[in-house]
Amino acid sequence: MGAVGEPTVRKRQVGSKLRQLRHAQGLKLEDVQAQTGLPESKVNRIESGRLGIKTDDLDRLLDLYNVEDAALRAALHAISRHSSKRGWWQTYRDIISPAYADLISLEDGAASMRTYESALIPGLLRTAAYARATIEAIRMDSQPEDVDALVDVRMARQSVLSRRDPLELWAVIHEAALRPRVKSSPELMREQLQTLLDKQRLPHVSIQVLPLDASPHVGMSGAFAVLGFPEASDLDVVLVESLTSALYVEDTAEVSRYGSAFERLRAAALPFDESADLIAQLKDSIQ
Repeated sequence: MGAVGEPTVRKRQVGSKLRQLRHAQGLKLEDVQAQTGLPESKVNRIESGRLGIKTDDLDRLLDLYNVEDAALRAALHAISRHSSKRGWWQTYRDIISPAYADLISLEDGAASMRTYESALIPGLLRTAAYARATIEAIRMDSQPEDVDALVDVRMARQSVLSRRDPLELWAVIHEAALRPRVKSSPELMREQLQTLLDKQRLPHVSIQVLPLDASPHVGMSGAFAVLGFPEASDLDVVLVESLTSALYVEDTAEVSRYGSAFERLRAAALPFDESADLIAQLKDSIQ
């Protein structure tokens, strides 16, 4: 597993935006070096997301690119600072992948998350027991001590829901994910469903259920999460996970498509009250 360094997604976002701004001014890398003194190689690495950027250097580039939009300048500074932040997850760098570290960092800096899950309870809403059961099933070769640590990470991630300015979480969960999965331990799923009922009472958590009899829908292509940031909507990110990797979608047009897909899923799902009633019924039906 690769070493966990600084978060890379946010560095790529800053770099991509700076490249766009440079191109908009019709400047080449050699022009930037000539007018700012920053080496071409350094600017290239910044734009490709391989290198973070210092505050002074960022201001020099923004000045050169004639960026007068105070909100955009503030956004890029905020993202740049966050990209170099060393969070609590660094303690677990030996067992979590760089992609997972990126996700935790993104959650830490996000203002909102819209997530669709077709087979599992969303990560930020899982109980420790449910998290353990799923980690053991998915991480087939993990040692017991690694599973313990990964459960700790999963639980620590949920602090974004209880911080001073909590993450706004909107989850659409397919009914299939709510059905009992661990028949040898019915209490595990009963506790998990009760946790969903408890969490949905929080003012910043919205949970809807997509019923089994829903018409064909865009979610049939798989689970995803849209992370929104307070700085600027064109810096939002989409996460698409698979068994062995995590794909981050950063292109503005593609992110927008995922946002539209979530709106369709939200519209197809049961209203909040009916969703809560179904979750309660499923919990009470567990023997």
